[in-house]
Amino acid sequence: MSDTASISTIYQGDNELREQIRGVQSRDKRLSQAVLSKEAGISATTFNQWLNGKYQGDNEGVEQKIRLWLEADTNRRAAGNQMPEAPTFVNTPTAARVLGTLAYAQMAGDIAVIHGLAGIGKTKAGEYYSQNSPNVWIATMDPSTAGVVTALQEICEALGLAAIGGARQMARAIGKRVKDTNGLLLIDEAQHLSVGALDVIRSIHDSTGIAIALMGNDGVFARMAGGRNAQQLDRLYSRVGKRLSLKRPTETDVITLLKAWGIEDTKCHSTLLQIAGSGGALRSLTKVLRLANMYAGAEGRAVCCEDVRAAASELMEGAK
Repeated sequence: MSDTASISTIYQGDNELREQIRGVQSRDKRLSQAVLSKEAGISATTFNQWLNGKYQGDNEGVEQKIRLWLEADTNRRAAGNQMPEAPTFVNTPTAARVLGTLAYAQMAGDIAVIHGLAGIGKTKAGEYYSQNSPNVWIATMDPSTAGVVTALQEICEALGLAAIGGARQMARAIGKRVKDTNGLLLIDEAQHLSVGALDVIRSIHDSTGIAIALMGNDGVFARMAGGRNAQQLDRLYSRVGKRLSLKRPTETDVITLLKAWGIEDTKCHSTLLQIAGSGGALRSLTKVLRLANMYAGAEGRAVCCEDVRAAASELMEGAK
């Protein structure tokens, strides 16, 4: 057999599969070659060559990965069509208190502390405020950003600054960016910050007049008001102009959320209030309502109390 004949028998790929992929990409502009290849676990170069019928490697192996991705993508889209979307923002009474506190801090150029139960809607309210107010920047902390340098890097990224240099260089860049903006720097999940990181944020406020909102669990305020770090944080504590403590969602919060979901059945209020009073607060309630909507939607009817109870039982291990 000649070399030419041998080459002609090499498997060049599945043209029908290529057309399927092109069709998916044309329907979903998010799925660039770079995105799709990454999701499929294939190098961008290999995917490009395969899509254009020029890949000389293991076409069958590449296509196996692409078929697995295509099946998973189809399943995700089917599930997404059945999955009700939660309201992006619901202005509950608790959310309104958060918005008011943020507005006061920005107007006064002051420091505010918002702390309390997780899942009560603090972050959502902060995001809504930032989207509807000028010069509001959100820096979200986590255990990896506890130190001075890492916290400043996170703040730089929130401000659109290059997070380069040492702590002093970044603090100066941040100060220059926020000075005279009448803006608000919102530090979410602030309970993760070290004493040093909290103090450098305080110093940025002192030198620029930028409003600061520290938001997180009760540890945010407790460390300033008492405990072993209180003396080190006394300068920050003395500058807090407004404090908002959120212990639990209110009944009106729950009713407002139900209205946003379009749920009219009031017979299950006690179940919903119990869910909202649990560790996950309104976040857990939103998950229950989403699943309850899926149950009702599958049967083409409105959500009823039994849907809520069934969803709560499934998600919360036997909640009544």
